[in-house]
Amino acid sequence: MEPPVPPPRAADRVPDRASDRAPVPARRRANFRERPVRWTLGFLFRLLCAPLILLDELVRPLYRPLIARLAALKIMHAFERWIAARSVWTILVLLIVPYATIEPLKFVALLWIAGGWPKAGTVLFLVAYLLSFVVIERIYSAGRAKLMTLPWMAWVILTLATLRDRVVAALRLDRLKASLRRTARDLRRRLALLLR
Repeated sequence: MEPPVPPPRAADRVPDRASDRAPVPARRRANFRERPVRWTLGFLFRLLCAPLILLDELVRPLYRPLIARLAALKIMHAFERWIAARSVWTILVLLIVPYATIEPLKFVALLWIAGGWPKAGTVLFLVAYLLSFVVIERIYSAGRAKLMTLPWMAWVILTLATLRDRVVAALRLDRLKASLRRTARDLRRRLALLLR
């Protein structure tokens, strides 16, 4: 008769079920203890990006019809094909240069609005967002596959996507946007009835 096989030690066991995994707060504490600088930088990155994602999600519906029309233009398709044919480092430079010039304009616009120049600040804010959606998003969508080959860029892209999903879910932005779309449709319908 063979001796019974001892159960595997906890250290040797591979978690195969969700119940075997450590709870999220415990994992976060363990990650912090193992790599405090990396964890802190990641936390600061998420903290800075969350309000930008919120603002982006609220402004995007205003531009969606215009963006769809611009994206359908033949010149945009040619531009995206040209971007997709570049190397990953060229795509990265083409993405960083407009991002580094356009994104600060949004903060300048908010400062102008807060500083007593609401009209100029609002115009600058809307122009910066329009340029951001048209230029940066076209470059990003055309070069995303190649950018994902860089491990650190893949981390940034996936972290932003996860953070966006969490912000949208936590603040129920999908419901808010659906409500705003219904309100806009109702207003357009009422205006059409008044103008008849």
